[in-house]
Amino acid sequence: MREERFVVRSGRAFVDGVFQPAAVVVEDGGIIDVLEVRGRVRGAATVMVPDDAVLLPGLVDSHVHVNEPGRTEWEGFRSATLAASAGGVTTIVDMPLNSIPPTTTVDALEIKRAAAAPSAFVDVGFWGGAVPENLGMLGPLAEAGVYGFKCFLAPSGVDEFGHLDRAQLAAAMEEIAAIDSRLIVHAEDPALLHEHGALGREYEAFLQSRPPASEASAINAVITEARRTGARAHILHLSDAGSLPAIRAAKAQGVRLTVETCPHYLTIIAEEIPDGASEFKCCPPIRDSGNRDLLWDGLRDGTIDAIVSDHSPSTVDLKRSGGGDFGLAWGGIAGLQLGLSAVWTEARGRGIPLEALVPLFTTGPARVAGMPDVGVIAEGAPGHLTVFGVDDPLLIDAKALLHRNPITAYDHRLLTGRVRRTWLRGQSVFNVTEGGAGEAPEFRQARGRLLTAPAGVQA
Repeated sequence: MREERFVVRSGRAFVDGVFQPAAVVVEDGGIIDVLEVRGRVRGAATVMVPDDAVLLPGLVDSHVHVNEPGRTEWEGFRSATLAASAGGVTTIVDMPLNSIPPTTTVDALEIKRAAAAPSAFVDVGFWGGAVPENLGMLGPLAEAGVYGFKCFLAPSGVDEFGHLDRAQLAAAMEEIAAIDSRLIVHAEDPALLHEHGALGREYEAFLQSRPPASEASAINAVITEARRTGARAHILHLSDAGSLPAIRAAKAQGVRLTVETCPHYLTIIAEEIPDGASEFKCCPPIRDSGNRDLLWDGLRDGTIDAIVSDHSPSTVDLKRSGGGDFGLAWGGIAGLQLGLSAVWTEARGRGIPLEALVPLFTTGPARVAGMPDVGVIAEGAPGHLTVFGVDDPLLIDAKALLHRNPITAYDHRLLTGRVRRTWLRGQSVFNVTEGGAGEAPEFRQARGRLLTAPAGVQA
């Protein structure tokens, strides 16, 4: 049955890398035309984007920990994808941990896909894991459709997902090159980490336990192996701006390297984190204001390819373990719903236009994962769209967010910019536009698809 044709008209739609007037025609879940804003479309319902909002492609978040099955009390596919839709995110790629089992075998991938299928409100792809036990056997997982393989170079925090030593990193890179996949790396050098149990409630002690040198050492090892093998490699959640020159140089030399950072590294600084506020704990850690400024420089000059959430939630009890002791609390920032709003708030204060940010939330993460057809408003692309109120005030209340547990580092922050509506393949999955700002979000039936990576997708 043919789905209803409709057209979204906006005076500021992000098309071909700029904001311009456009009429976006959607039918059967896809964009079939992008016209002049007043272009005639027969037999189509019309949605008008208000003058104080912009029309964006659906955002892409290639770094999300959903945790279902096994730790669904931390986060599940329903709650995670609802939060994604409310943040304008229409495509996520799920990390291979902290679910049980982790996504390190084809059987585990099928278990995770079965858990996601009935509950996905947005499209979901999957990363596989590279751990000591499955090195030499990554090919079947790649053939089953994972978008690449995540590894840790330091302990992951969960026993079922072990980290790779330097020799295993070299072996993994060789295997990744042979199967034409990509290795995405949590880059910290365990030899330079100093966290051993309780650290106390002062953030500075935690910050010193995970110094920039640890990140720099691990990133240099990844660059060395990527250069040697020719494999595609990706640096996850960059917090150390001191590593940007090495990354920049490697890219200039043709190393197949991409890098991401996260909203919390761009919007929060160590100097502002209160004692005992373990909701701010993440690994690698949030660093100081000078470091943050340099990360913004890395965004401006194109060294950093993507901004992603690293949404890594847990229960409130785990985040508060040890009464706010930064050594004992679970690390991870819950922010899937808030990334664009948080970063836009900081960017506009720095004089950075929204059009400079949009690719970092759309085509950048899509390229990291090897998804060439998402993150754009163009004929033939999926009908993934979001309306963003650029000046809307957004006061964060953790209890009102849609991820499972009511704790986040963004609690009580006043942000500027709010997602008003999201369409997934032409179907409304989130809507606060009708009835004013106080209306509860509108959610349709879960319509997300489970995505499978084609073999040999180029970055």
